[in-house]
Amino acid sequence: MYVPAVTRALHPALAPYVVSCVGFDFRMPVDVVHHGLPSTALTVVIVFDEPLDCGWLDEAGSDRYWTLVGGLHDRPALIRTHGRQHGIQLALTPVGVRALLGIPAGELGNTLVRPDDSPHVRRILSDGLHGRLAEAGWPERFDLLEQRLLQQMDWRNQSGGMAAKVAEAWRLMVSTHGRLPIEEVAHRVGWSRRHLQARWAAEFGLGPKRSARVARFGYAQQLNEAGMPLAAVAHVAGYADQSHLNRDWRALAGQTPVETLDDFPIVLENMDGVGASSGA
Repeated sequence: MYVPAVTRALHPALAPYVVSCVGFDFRMPVDVVHHGLPSTALTVVIVFDEPLDCGWLDEAGSDRYWTLVGGLHDRPALIRTHGRQHGIQLALTPVGVRALLGIPAGELGNTLVRPDDSPHVRRILSDGLHGRLAEAGWPERFDLLEQRLLQQMDWRNQSGGMAAKVAEAWRLMVSTHGRLPIEEVAHRVGWSRRHLQARWAAEFGLGPKRSARVARFGYAQQLNEAGMPLAAVAHVAGYADQSHLNRDWRALAGQTPVETLDDFPIVLENMDGVGASSGA
């Protein structure tokens, strides 16, 4: 399945907060269901033309969203595409959620939130920004969104109020792809394991062990997408064996690794000049 998408490099000041910014215009059979996978980034999706039909795999039903913020999660979301998805997706770091939305990521853990549900989420698209994005072409859309994100930054406190030890614990977990034992993370930041667990869950919405599981899964995804054989992926990413990898992958993705690859959209890099009809 071929699904056009456009990446945009944002202002360098946003680098600690926004992992990626992708515009997409997907055309596909109406019965295609996409899996939204766990990662160490939070997701903001802004859609045009048709609302996003999204829910959790382990829950009955779904809701419609013109704008959605997804917290850190360790279960797959299901997106019923209905043949077209058209919009922009941002991946935010936890410190980016603090700096841009003014809340800890823990307030969004394992949830899907629309602007009407949260004044903090409403900050992103206030003053009719959604309508202006819908009417603009891709370059202008990215410019408008970048301007809003820069306006939302707390220039006085660019950590958004995240404690330095919490930020360092997160960095240790992400940089080691979840392979550093939780006891070692706690030791390196000077806390007990119990204190780390409490602070971590409040800040990020998932406990440290579940977060590490998601980080390891994300690393395994990268290796799989790069073409590494699954047995080697299991070894490099720190699973006991390929069976362990397969079990963990199905639990987090709701799919096998092969199915996940088939579900992964092709991204056309650096096509900033493409128009709003890029999926035609």
